[in-house]
Amino acid sequence: MKPKILSTLPGYRAPDLIADTLAGITVAMVAIPLSLAIAIASGVPPGVGLVTAIVGGFLISALGGSRVQIGGPTGAFIVVVAGVVAAHGHDGLIVATLMAGVILVLAGVFKAGALVRYVPEPVIDGFTIGIGVIIATSQLPDLLGLHLAHVPAEFLPKLAAIWSARGQIDPAALGVGIATVIAITVLRRAFPRFPGLIVAVGATSAAALALGLGVDTIGSRFGALPDRLPMPALPELGWARVTELLPSALVIAFLAGIESLLSALVADRMIGGSHRPNAEVMAQGWANIGSALFGGLPATGAIARTATNVRAGGRTPVAGLVHAVVILIVMMVAAPLAGALAMPALAGLLVLTAWNMTEPHKWRHRLTLRRSDQALLVMTMLLTVLADLTIAIGVGVVAGLALRLARRDVPSDWTPPAH
Repeated sequence: MKPKILSTLPGYRAPDLIADTLAGITVAMVAIPLSLAIAIASGVPPGVGLVTAIVGGFLISALGGSRVQIGGPTGAFIVVVAGVVAAHGHDGLIVATLMAGVILVLAGVFKAGALVRYVPEPVIDGFTIGIGVIIATSQLPDLLGLHLAHVPAEFLPKLAAIWSARGQIDPAALGVGIATVIAITVLRRAFPRFPGLIVAVGATSAAALALGLGVDTIGSRFGALPDRLPMPALPELGWARVTELLPSALVIAFLAGIESLLSALVADRMIGGSHRPNAEVMAQGWANIGSALFGGLPATGAIARTATNVRAGGRTPVAGLVHAVVILIVMMVAAPLAGALAMPALAGLLVLTAWNMTEPHKWRHRLTLRRSDQALLVMTMLLTVLADLTIAIGVGVVAGLALRLARRDVPSDWTPPAH
């Protein structure tokens, strides 16, 4: 249960602080546009994403079981958060996030961190790919510059609405979005340690403004961004409200636990270390409780930002603390600049994020899986896209565990009843 920061501070020296500070600044520059874009895609004001990155990111680094984990809002939550906001409003999301935090704290207390290995990998891959498909589809209106009066929440009706409005495509918006995707890709390959996300989004947004393209910006659509953290407040809780939001809270807790532990495993491979899974799960719990009290989104360890931290030279959880403080400073000093970011540029960023969520480098390996595993992956993906994330996770996990038991040919004392 011991936070990793307590193990890394003894013997901490000036070179470590310099390395962590530079890495924290780099990750903050990556996290700012992502946090804004994720909040917008989730159906909440963009400033809520920054609040989540600050509060959730700080607590995950301060209390977590990984040396280099970076926390905040992630793309995996967009689908479930947007669903909760549409059905229960932002207040309902805050309650669900708070409940998910409590569930995760209890999971850490009861040492459930090791249970992640029992979730079949095809299930994780299936709903991750499905979430990527949903995110990319949700960004098409902004990427294409469409102004739809109503965008259906369901996948197929949403595609139909977008297709019916294809004659309204704005070439300027599409150009800004494509230019952003190209700029991010080029900068990542040419300068992997450079914070290319904010440079690319900022450059294409500035070009759109300078050329007078008239594309939507964060400021034109949502108004001014906040320049300070809100005061913490406890949401209204009642038995009926808690019961109503419990399924959403369980999904948020499950996703937060899975994603944070997977991110910590990736980080371990990159630095040759080992994380403390139960401390990590508990940290996710406190981070979600903290984020909810400040009106934020669900928070979890973010694989892309964690990898950026490692590549930038982050050595201890201090880098994550610096990352949160830098975002707070930017929020207080440069909110008007962030408000000028173009919506098509952020849409391009999220489409690229959705593509990366499908992990294209694994596609060849997936073609070599057993037919049953491939079927499990495709089933989970289709349920995620066409039905509901809760159903996809439940059916996928049950089917995956059944497959595992069948392969082991587990003996049973049960005898089928005689007909």
